[in-house]
Amino acid sequence: MWQTIKRAALIVSLSMIVALSISTTANAQGTSCANLPGEMCKSGTLPDGATYLIEIPANWNRTLFLYSHGYVVPGSPNPATDVGDPATGTFLLLNGYALAGTSYAHTGWAIQEALVDQIAVLDLFNATFGTPTQTIAWGHSLGGIITAGLIQNNPTRFTAAQPMCGVLAGGVATWNTALDAEFAFKTLLAPTSPLQLVNINIANANANLTLAEEILAGAQGSPQGRARLALASALGDTPGWFTTNSPEPAPTDFTSQEANQFLWDQNVDFPFVFAFRAELELRAGGNVSWNTDVDYGLQLLKSADFLEVWALYQQAGLSLLGDIETLNRTARIRANPSSVDYLKQNIIFNGQINIPVLTMHTTGDGLVVDENETAYRTIVDLRGNGQLLRQTFIARAGHCAFSPAETVAAVGTLLTRVETGHWPSIEANLLNGEAAALGPRFNLVAVGSTIEPAAPAFVDTFPGLYPRPYDSLTALCEPHGNGGIGCGLGFGFGLLQAH
Repeated sequence: MWQTIKRAALIVSLSMIVALSISTTANAQGTSCANLPGEMCKSGTLPDGATYLIEIPANWNRTLFLYSHGYVVPGSPNPATDVGDPATGTFLLLNGYALAGTSYAHTGWAIQEALVDQIAVLDLFNATFGTPTQTIAWGHSLGGIITAGLIQNNPTRFTAAQPMCGVLAGGVATWNTALDAEFAFKTLLAPTSPLQLVNINIANANANLTLAEEILAGAQGSPQGRARLALASALGDTPGWFTTNSPEPAPTDFTSQEANQFLWDQNVDFPFVFAFRAELELRAGGNVSWNTDVDYGLQLLKSADFLEVWALYQQAGLSLLGDIETLNRTARIRANPSSVDYLKQNIIFNGQINIPVLTMHTTGDGLVVDENETAYRTIVDLRGNGQLLRQTFIARAGHCAFSPAETVAAVGTLLTRVETGHWPSIEANLLNGEAAALGPRFNLVAVGSTIEPAAPAFVDTFPGLYPRPYDSLTALCEPHGNGGIGCGLGFGFGLLQAH
């Protein structure tokens, strides 16, 4: 059916989208109805205060896409969202697919609420319009981890899933890895400063971020500071590629790579690790992260950025081994066990999938690095479910920097798997051909506040190891954080030692 849709509906879809001026907002989210002819639109409020949005086209084919949106900064508007971008949403509606999603009851690390609210709107949909023949979970960024959590916690409610740019290493791994980068940043660049790495006073979070940004700007002004910033970035595997639609720096252009990592810190990552962490800690009742068992020399050797760090330390005349020894000697940070338990619930992964899952990730994502995909595949494979998982990658800088054409091509791949029971090829040249066939009005990406043409950029690749994984098997030897015998190197090495 999907192949027929692509051939028969493409012209009408394109003409309708042009008429609706959808293409001018390729990265905007679907927070209001498309108002297509005959479309049924329903919105409202769930009992916990979350709002919802449902769109059903006149030609509904009994398939529903349940969308989970990404992180919303506390205090920001939080409307219900049923699709990641309106061009993709309109294409799906015109081809008979229904859309639904919620705001979640709160902003921030709202996984606990999202896992409830998304099922609540699914129940409401079923009661109001009838149970779909197929229900597909999908979402971006924090919505990617929520999507994976929904299918893990509710294995009978979904037909397939598409987490995009998702935090698929899970919550514990994500915040532990962030702590490693923070720890190196403060220890090597401002050891006596009052900068808070954990247990951040939420009333003082913005001031904490301002202090971190001042230290960052000062460090960027010297070769020694830049080398140490590169080391901190390497512990989180931050890519050396920042601007969407820009060329990727050459493998040995370490100066440009570090400059791009600085931009990730300055513009994207530091607000999360030095300010928004406070919101999570408030939810969890304390610190969720620890580094008690980490050997930072081993962590650096695992990093994709190791050669960059080595080169910049040589240029700066610094001792890399000396700084590693400093990190390893410095007093460590312990987590609050009950807070770790909260984060495990919201959420870590056990690899127990029973439906087809297709993921998407850009290779130059500095907020949710593409090594998240390795962490997810590892636990899925170890559970014997690898045949259900396929992962696709886009060679582009930016977080969730997909064009509508790339998204639709990935959706088509997943729907073909659902309809036929067999995975089609996910070779990059084939997916790029599918995306290109959608035409220039679908091949657009956001670059800052502008929309630019972007050629399809699927690439055949496989990311490296996630810096510090933590999943359901790792938790067997590190149940409440703070280290454990055999767990110090993270999942894989740690599991082999512990079992």
